[in-house]
Amino acid sequence: MLYKLQHPVSKELGLQHGITGLKLDGRTSAGCFVLSLRRQDAAKGVGDFLTSNEKNISYLYSAIEFSERLSYFGLATNLISYLTRVMHQDLKEAAKNVNYWSGVTTMMPLLGGFLADSYTGRFPMILIASIIYLMGLGLLTMSQFIPSLKPCSTEMCTQTRKVHEVVFFLAMYLLSLGTGGHKPCLESFGADQFDDAHMEERKQKMSYFNWWNFVLCCGLLLGVTLIVYAEDYASWGIASTILTVNMAITIMIFYFGKRFYRYRLPEGSPLTRMSQVFVAAIIKRNMSHPSSPALLYEVSKLEKSQGRLLYHTNNLRFLDKAAIIEGSENILSEKQRNPWKLATVTQVEEMKLIINLVPVWLTSLTFGVCMAQATTFFVKQSSTLNRKIGHHFEFPPASINTISAIGMTITVTFYDKMLVPLLRGATGNERGINILQRVGIGMVFAVWGMAIAALIESKRLGVVEREIVRGQRMETLSMSTFWLAPQLIVLGIADGFTLVGLQEFFYEQVPDSMRSLGIAFYLSVIGLGNLLSSYLITMVDHITTNAGSSWFGKDLNESHLDNFYWLLTVLNGLNLFIYVIIARRFKYKNVQRGVTMAGYSVGDGSGSIA
Repeated sequence: MLYKLQHPVSKELGLQHGITGLKLDGRTSAGCFVLSLRRQDAAKGVGDFLTSNEKNISYLYSAIEFSERLSYFGLATNLISYLTRVMHQDLKEAAKNVNYWSGVTTMMPLLGGFLADSYTGRFPMILIASIIYLMGLGLLTMSQFIPSLKPCSTEMCTQTRKVHEVVFFLAMYLLSLGTGGHKPCLESFGADQFDDAHMEERKQKMSYFNWWNFVLCCGLLLGVTLIVYAEDYASWGIASTILTVNMAITIMIFYFGKRFYRYRLPEGSPLTRMSQVFVAAIIKRNMSHPSSPALLYEVSKLEKSQGRLLYHTNNLRFLDKAAIIEGSENILSEKQRNPWKLATVTQVEEMKLIINLVPVWLTSLTFGVCMAQATTFFVKQSSTLNRKIGHHFEFPPASINTISAIGMTITVTFYDKMLVPLLRGATGNERGINILQRVGIGMVFAVWGMAIAALIESKRLGVVEREIVRGQRMETLSMSTFWLAPQLIVLGIADGFTLVGLQEFFYEQVPDSMRSLGIAFYLSVIGLGNLLSSYLITMVDHITTNAGSSWFGKDLNESHLDNFYWLLTVLNGLNLFIYVIIARRFKYKNVQRGVTMAGYSVGDGSGSIA
């Protein structure tokens, strides 16, 4: 069997555990030392050790991801209720504040991912970000218990103290800052534990993203049930204390597992490498393309210390000029090469990858706008409906998102365990279907979900007219909140296809040295979706107010969210048409790799990561 050690940390791990009889076979394209190992030559059962070690590592990642998602969803899904009930903001202002916070929170990973890939590495960034996250939770807890920081000096008030607003939003944006370093690095750090040059591990990594989201959904389920229930029926102070203690414990668990991890060293700023390609291409803009791509400059695999070499592609050929060899450059070694005048084929292809990602990223943004409704208007809809189960138990409005989490969990499990094995045999694709097909299926469900949401909101407004306007009813409506279940289930299925697909897509299709940024690109779809939702609300409110009747009133019963949902349905339908055209033309990353399987290294190969 094969045991893979990654320099420098994992190599030390192998020595610490008394592994002997190791014979160096060579270096894989993924930058790992691949060692041939005979079980009888080992001082202990290494195969068994590796199996248990991989399980332990998965528990460590699961613990800290579960804790972070528990905190995030426990706060994010109920934030609009806190802003309207405790801080007395109206619906429009509260929805905008939630969308701004959610947008910043999911855009910050662009900064965290860039710093991790360029300078700090992923493991240090995770620790730094987790401590900042813990500080935010601690400050949030203090704002609920310290008398001078509480929302009101009395039990009830009509206006919140200014100092509480400042401390509360400071705490929430500290969570945003912590998420910025935590989210892009933890998921990509987990995926780094799988060797792309090893066939079985590569297949395991395809399941990794599915099961990562399974853990995420578990955190969401408990966040929108237990934590939200504590916030609404006990106190926000008790809920934030639970989250703070839980985060502190899981940070320690994650830290103590550091000797078991594989680490990828940062390779410097990706912006510098991309700039070098552009500058070199511009300098050589008047040169003719060589007769064969084989004449373009590339380093050997032995000189490539990290990452994998990429094959040449024929799109964006202007950038190829950066790799044209002229004059004395033909005899330069890699160390003597001026990177601002001569780039490698792999560098050029990495630049092409980033450019090719932009259209996919742009056509994913309307899906992010749909997602923004779950933590804002869907929660407010739930607050107006009958939420009782039996005669006495009434669940919090934000807990309705449990249904969406269940839909996503079932979808991810069904896709990974049943659909992928069936489709592998039918299509010959390792993933069953390619990543962008998976994303597109989810977008179809998103269109259906918003159409269903519009129909159900029309029904709710009919009940409002009958029971409140004409019947003078002052309590919640008789209509059950479970009428929202169809839209939440359909959108949960959409998340299971599109969100997981986008995570895998952006992780796999960015250059190997930018994988934290890849996850950040995915998160920015959600973040910019929230910001776009806020701008769309503002624009629609302005237009409809000038037309005579705003779609967004002071409260939900005076609004026309059904019209807004129909608008989102149309926008997503039009966007889907454009997305299909882009997805059909997309060229996937084409890597040079030596595939390792069953104890043998199967030469050099290529493969499109689709």
